[in-house]
Amino acid sequence: MQRRLVFDWMAISAVLVLGTFVVVGPMLGAPESAVVIAAVVLAAAAIAALWSRMASRPDHLRAVQSQRILDIANVSMFYMRQGLTPVTAQEVCRLTLQRTEADAVAITDRDTVLGFAGEGEDHHTVGGPIITRATVEVLETGEHRVLVSREEIGCPKRDCPLRAAIVVPLEVRGVPVGTLKFYYATARLLNETQVTMVDGLARLLSTQLELSELERQTQLACRMELKALQSQINPHFLFNTINTIASLIRTDPPRARELLREFATFYRRTLENSDELIPFSQELDYVRRYLVFERARFGEERIRFAEDVPASLDALLVPAFVLQPIVENAVQHGIRPAGPLHIKLVARSHGDAVLIEVADDGRGIAAADLPRVLDAGFGRGLGIALKNVDDRLKGHFGPDSGLGVQSTEGQGTTVTLTLACTATPETAR
Repeated sequence: MQRRLVFDWMAISAVLVLGTFVVVGPMLGAPESAVVIAAVVLAAAAIAALWSRMASRPDHLRAVQSQRILDIANVSMFYMRQGLTPVTAQEVCRLTLQRTEADAVAITDRDTVLGFAGEGEDHHTVGGPIITRATVEVLETGEHRVLVSREEIGCPKRDCPLRAAIVVPLEVRGVPVGTLKFYYATARLLNETQVTMVDGLARLLSTQLELSELERQTQLACRMELKALQSQINPHFLFNTINTIASLIRTDPPRARELLREFATFYRRTLENSDELIPFSQELDYVRRYLVFERARFGEERIRFAEDVPASLDALLVPAFVLQPIVENAVQHGIRPAGPLHIKLVARSHGDAVLIEVADDGRGIAAADLPRVLDAGFGRGLGIALKNVDDRLKGHFGPDSGLGVQSTEGQGTTVTLTLACTATPETAR
């Protein structure tokens, strides 16, 4: 504001001098060329003053500040979505410093200075504890503070060039988790516009932190659901497979050894910590291994499996352990006392999504039970697997993904997995 007043007084003085010369100069015999030059300069000064006034209008300043905030939020999004860490904080400080009038920018968590860029970088140590009392107050109250002296900043270095600061909270779900600090070499640069800009930027950065936390919680939930499903492997399948191998030891030792090796591979995969997405071909191979044991138990002709998967989907990334539970449900709840059970797995692209169908001609699901098959806790044994897989698909690929179940009692069941993710190996991550 003071700089604005100084500029205004200088402009007024210049206009008065030039205007007087243009009017009085010809009367005093001043050269015509000098009068013309003075008139041109006077016109230019008037245009400059008009432009300056237009640029200093509140609505113009708000538009400029809003654009600046959005620009900083946009370039910092990649880092803030990774959470509040020393690496991300330092990058955001650096990017923010380049795009504002601040002399230094800092970010803290609740205890530590995570990032600092600008004047005083030689002694404002990243990784050190918070020393400014005002910063602690911001974390306690959730309200911003404006500091107008070196004493309020609290820097112990006597020749520190920073003399003023704006400190605002970074919040997640309304709770302060850190602060954003703008430092200035003089308190003259502090004004309402600067405070509003820093507040607005802090709110956008806080939103990005909340998105980071939401993504982290979603990933954690997916991992926990996978572990829960792994711990719920049907004990009947385990015991039946062991009994099948035990009986083959007496009647067909080579076949028993082969199944035992397959069983070891199968369960090693089951108990793995499969946090990442895996190729669809790998998940499909797991289904084939599972069916080896069920055919050994029921007989080769009792379970007939067909698959129709284009090679283009082999590398499609899917959450681990989503197909085998569906096929196991088909066997466990679909196989009849006599006759074969036919299971067919079909995968195909459908617009921006991929659809995977597992259809059987087994006993089907009662009409009264069908609306509840995706309810939490429904069914026996692996009956809860449908809900688990549905939740994990939504967690990885969004709310438009998940399971659909169609069934007619006595005729069979079709379970459809929808991956609504523009599902390609590069994007399904």
